[in-house]
Amino acid sequence: MERMNGAVLIGQSGGPTAVINASALGCIEAALACPDICKVYGAAHGIVGVLNDRIYDLTQEDPNELQLMRHTPSSVFGACRYKLADPLVDDTDYLRILDVFTKYNIRYFFYIGGNDSMDTCSKISGFLAEHDYKCNVIGIPKTIDNDLPITDHCPGFGSAAKYVANICMEVCMDTRVYDIGSMTVIEIMGRDAGWLTAASALAKARGLGPDLIYLPEVDFNMMDFLSDVTRVYEKNGDVMVTVSEGIKDKNGTYIASYFTDNTTEKDAFGHPKMGGLATSLANFAKSKINAKVRGIELSLLQRCAVHLASETDIMEAYEVGQKAFEYAFEGVSDKMIGLIRVSNNPYKSETCLIDLVDVANAVKRIPREWINEAGNDLRKDFLDYTSPLIQGDVQMPYKDGLPRFARLKRILTREM
Repeated sequence: MERMNGAVLIGQSGGPTAVINASALGCIEAALACPDICKVYGAAHGIVGVLNDRIYDLTQEDPNELQLMRHTPSSVFGACRYKLADPLVDDTDYLRILDVFTKYNIRYFFYIGGNDSMDTCSKISGFLAEHDYKCNVIGIPKTIDNDLPITDHCPGFGSAAKYVANICMEVCMDTRVYDIGSMTVIEIMGRDAGWLTAASALAKARGLGPDLIYLPEVDFNMMDFLSDVTRVYEKNGDVMVTVSEGIKDKNGTYIASYFTDNTTEKDAFGHPKMGGLATSLANFAKSKINAKVRGIELSLLQRCAVHLASETDIMEAYEVGQKAFEYAFEGVSDKMIGLIRVSNNPYKSETCLIDLVDVANAVKRIPREWINEAGNDLRKDFLDYTSPLIQGDVQMPYKDGLPRFARLKRILTREM
C-alpha cells in the first residue's frame, strides 16, 4: 500500500459527545508524530469549513493545550449538519472540496461523526477516487445514541450512558423525599434507537432508577402506558419513567406529535426535531393519577457531561482516532474504524475496519430479546453489554475548583 507525503485534515460533525475531542486528539497526535506529514489541519464546522475554506492550522497549537482535548467536551473545531447532494445530481460541493484539498495538499481526510457523517465520508471518498485525486478517507465513529451498525459500540455512548444512569439514581432519590405521591418522566435522546434511554436500567439494577422504560424499538401505546403507570403508582405511591424522545405508535407516528407539531420541523438530513415529550406524557398521566407530576428533559446535558465521563470510553475514543491515522497512513481508505469486543470479563476491545457504505445512513437498534415482553424494561443481556462501557472515573485537570478545558488558538490558514 502507498504511503503519501502530504497534509492531514480532520473535521467534526453532528452532535458532540463527551469524548469526540479525545478521538480528534488521538488522530492529531499520531499525525504530528509522523515525519511524512507536512501539516495537520482542522476544518471549522466540519465539511462546511472545507466548503468555505475555513481551515485551522493545528501545527501552530501548543501541544500541552492540545492534550487538554482529552477531557474537553463539545467539538473544539465546531460541527455542522450539512448534507451533501448526490454527486451525480449536483457535484458543485464536491468540486469545491477537491479544489480545497488540492490547495492544501490534503492526502488524509478524517471525519468524526455518526450515520450521516459516514455518508458524507463515503460520497467524498468516491468522488475523489473518480477524479484520480489520491486521498485516504477514514470515518471516525461518534454518537451517544450507539446506533452505528456493525461496530460493537460507539465512542460517546459509554460516557452518556454513565451520565444517564447517574442522573436517574439522583433524581430517584429526590422523588422519594416527600410523603405525597409523585410521577416523574425523564426524556432521553434517541430518535431511532433506545440505547441511551435503556442505560437508565443500570440505575434500576441498583434499586434507584425508573420503574418503566420505553424505547423506539417497541411500539408505544398510550393506553398501555396509562395502565403501566397506574399499576406502579397504586403499588408504590410513586412512579418514575424514562422514555426515548423518538418513541412511536404502531403506525410509525411519533408520540411527541400527539401533543405538538414540532416533529414537522426537519434538520438538513430530514430528521425531525424532538423535545417536550416528557412534560406532555406526565401531564397526560395526571388525568389518571392524582399526583404531583414532573417532566424532565436531559437535552444537551447528556452529551456534554465530561465530568461524569467513562474513562473506558475516553481511552477507546483516543485509540480509535489514533488507529484511524495509522490505517490511513498504511494506505487504507473508504473505511470507518469499528470496535470489536474481545471479552467481557475482563473487558477488552480491539479496533477493526468497516466499509463506509455499510454504515452510512444505517441504524443499529437494541435486539428485541434484550427487552422484556411487555416492552417497558430491559433484560440482563443489556446490562451485561453496557456495564463494561461505563467503567473508570475521569481524572480531569481543574483550576480554582472548575475544570480546565482546552483553549485552542484556532489560527485560520488565511490569517497566516
